[in-house]
Order: sequence, then C-alpha cells, then structure tokens
Amino acid sequence: MMLETVAQNRSFGGTQGVYRHASETTGTEMTFSVFVPDHRKGTGLPVVWYLSGLTCTHANVTEKGEYRRACAELGLIFVAPDTSPRGEGVPDDRVGAYDFGLGAGFYVDATEAPFSANYRMWSYLTRELPEVVLGHFPVNPERQSIMGHSMGGHGALTIALSNSETYRSVSAFSPIVAPSRVPWGRKALAGYLGDDETVWRAHDAVALIEDGARVAEILVDQGDADQFLTEQLRPSLLAEACANARIPLSLRLQPGYDHSYYFISTFMADHLHWHSRRLL
Repeated sequence: MMLETVAQNRSFGGTQGVYRHASETTGTEMTFSVFVPDHRKGTGLPVVWYLSGLTCTHANVTEKGEYRRACAELGLIFVAPDTSPRGEGVPDDRVGAYDFGLGAGFYVDATEAPFSANYRMWSYLTRELPEVVLGHFPVNPERQSIMGHSMGGHGALTIALSNSETYRSVSAFSPIVAPSRVPWGRKALAGYLGDDETVWRAHDAVALIEDGARVAEILVDQGDADQFLTEQLRPSLLAEACANARIPLSLRLQPGYDHSYYFISTFMADHLHWHSRRLL
C-alpha cells in the first residue's frame, strides 16, 4: 500500500512523522502520525497505539502529548490515528455538533445510513491501519499496547477487551467507560448503530466486562476537576464492573486536573512506563 509522507522531523533521537494513505475501509484518505525512536536494524520495537477524543485529529497528541522523550528512552513506537474519516462527501452531523460526525467517529463500524459507507473506524484501527504500520515501520506485532483519551479511552478499552490476544496492556485518560449510559455515547451509538441497545453492548467497556470480556489489568487516570466527570465519564461504573469481574483496575483520581492536554501530558510518561513494563 502506498504511503505518502506529509512531514518528518527529528526529535529526541528519533523520527516524528505524519503520513497519509488511501483507506479501502473508510473510502477516504486517512492521516496518522508515528514516532519511531532510533533502533538497531532488523529488530522490531514494541508499539503503543493512542486513540484521541472528541474533535481531535492525530495532531492534538502529536503536538501536545509530550510522549517522545519517554518513547525514545523506552524504545517505543507511538502511533496516533485520526478520530474519524474526513473529506468531501463524508457525512457530518446535520447541525455541525461536535459530539457526532466528523471528529467523533467513536471507534465503531457504523451500520446506519448515511454513515455506514465511511464511518468504519473499528475495522480501520483493528485491521487496516495495523497492516499499514507493520508494513512500513519496524514494529514487533507480538508487542502491542493501546491507550486513549475520553472518546479515545472508550475506544482503547473496547478494542482491548474485544482483542485481548493482540494487546498486552490498556490504559486511558478520562475515558467514556459506559457510553450506553451517558449522553455523548447514547447519541453516537444510536446514530451509528441504530436503536437496538443490545447491539451497543459490543462498544461499551462496562457492558463488555459484564458480558464476560477480560483483560489482565487496566490503568486509568482521571482528573477530579474534569468538567465532564459526573455526566459523561462516570469512572465509578468501570470500577464496579472491574471489581465484580476481578479485573485489577488502577483508577487514579488526580486532584485539580481537568480534561485537557495539560492533564494528559502530565501523566503521559507514567502511562508509557507502565506499558513498557508489560511489553517486555
């Protein structure tokens, strides 16, 4: 598959790149970023996938996530995809709302028209993009982890719970843990998947755990000054589900922190060190 290099820059002894390719899955061009630390030829490096939140592209974490120093020290490849398909003709929310449509793909394969043709982020992230990355970068496919923020935390948790054989570890910042029970998620799941709420359970981390999905452990950081904490995020639901399922959960409520990249960048290195130990 052809891969266009949009930009490359040296950083912390590695290469930060932005790339574009034509996606068969979404029917659009897709852009993503990859940081590759310097490495010995012929050796594959572990990879951490990072899924972003509402309104974001690959650029938000690439420019504000402050992950490169830790990735260079730990020898981790860091991949940041976009949050939805984009381009002329890709359907959006009719009134241009920030929480549905462009920038808000919710990491599902839509089944409802007109979104079903392009909004196939689940398949893109679990099948097509890994094939692209493995074909162009020195990744060890046996050493993969996944993490995300907010809507991306939802994506990371659900993808890991549904593909536990692929990812050695999963973590999240301020994740939407039970989209079936909060306004952001109910709007998105109904819009993309229809009104049958039993179908939504496959894209709801708490419901997946209730239905038997398992991972070895989960790390979550959540700011207690997050403006979305009570209505949209509700981490206590994940804590309850993990306790009932005996999944070790480290849920760290961080005093004074909000939902922004000031919060994410503060604890990014902690998460990368945590993943690195599980990628050995």
